[in-house]
Amino acid sequence: MSRFDVTILGANSAIPTANRFPTAQLLNINESYYLIDCGEGTQIQLRKNKLKFQRIEVIFISHLHGDHYFGLIGLLTTMHLLKREKPLKIVGPEKLWEIITLQLDVAGTKLAYPVTFEPISFSNGALLHSDTKIEVTALKLNHRIACAGFVFKQKPKEPSVRKDKIQDHQLTIDEIKELKSGNSIERKGKELLNELIVQPQQPKAYAYVTDTKMNEQIIPFIKEVDLLYHETTFKKHETKRAKETYHSTTHQAAEIALKANVTKLMIGHYSTRYDNLEELRQECMEVFENTVLATEGETILV
Repeated sequence: MSRFDVTILGANSAIPTANRFPTAQLLNINESYYLIDCGEGTQIQLRKNKLKFQRIEVIFISHLHGDHYFGLIGLLTTMHLLKREKPLKIVGPEKLWEIITLQLDVAGTKLAYPVTFEPISFSNGALLHSDTKIEVTALKLNHRIACAGFVFKQKPKEPSVRKDKIQDHQLTIDEIKELKSGNSIERKGKELLNELIVQPQQPKAYAYVTDTKMNEQIIPFIKEVDLLYHETTFKKHETKRAKETYHSTTHQAAEIALKANVTKLMIGHYSTRYDNLEELRQECMEVFENTVLATEGETILV
């Protein structure tokens, strides 16, 4: 069965607390790992949750505010010290590569593994990464500095033939291929309908919307995704403060989810001013009922 889930490593905003870390998430697609942002303490959270970070294939950094990338150099160095050989790709703002190379140079560190860097194109729908499993496109967010969101879409998979039907009808390999190609087959003058035997594999999609003012321009690009992560730095009554700081409120995040007709909304990027995060979820549910909290250590199915 296809696996597509996201583990929350950090869900707080700029200031960490003793039990809440800055932003970081690990996306698992059939045991291929993709790290989304890398706030301070990310590698500690990876270890704490027993996640094999040497499996990470691509790291996506949304923007250059520290709570989204201050953990990166530590993670890269640990990978080096643990003798990683597997290539790593980093996708992020252009200046990020300059920051990484400066930190490595002053420490006299030459990484033991190859790293490629891809600068972000800050435009809605721009292709950032593609491999055999996923396609990743950009969202142009409205923050104080250039900031990107990401849409992770599974590539369509070949349909599968139901195992019980293979046994019931003693299907041959050629017949299975024919059914997978979209055709029905005939047995002794009786037609075996494709739609009764074949299970279509529906590709899933995950949209990651971090630091931003409410931004309806992204809606066409996140339409009907299975899971939307949207920042909710403030409660609904702090609209003015949210606008001043280029962040979103609970109701604004929920309105985006509603207008985009997503299946599920996950909220995060919490301000340290809030101790009871359930109150934030309840506010979102006033607009969009299927809302969950991004909680450190929890894994959410896409």
